[in-house]
Amino acid sequence: MDSLALILAIVGALNWGLVGIFRFDLVAWIFGGQTSGLSRIIFTLVGLAGLWCISLLFRRGANASFEE
Repeated sequence: MDSLALILAIVGALNWGLVGIFRFDLVAWIFGGQTSGLSRIIFTLVGLAGLWCISLLFRRGANASFEE
């Protein structure tokens, strides 16, 4: 689950980078616009993945890697 969440968070970050730099929303372009059902599902999954990734910051094992 952690790997999937990280992949989705990376997809979201890259998409936001494209929006910020080029004003191009890749997810919306691929799936038929920002208001299409499939785009909204992808955006929702990316948002949920971001929330899941917050938990990575507070796990005991993950904190050990930051201390090295």
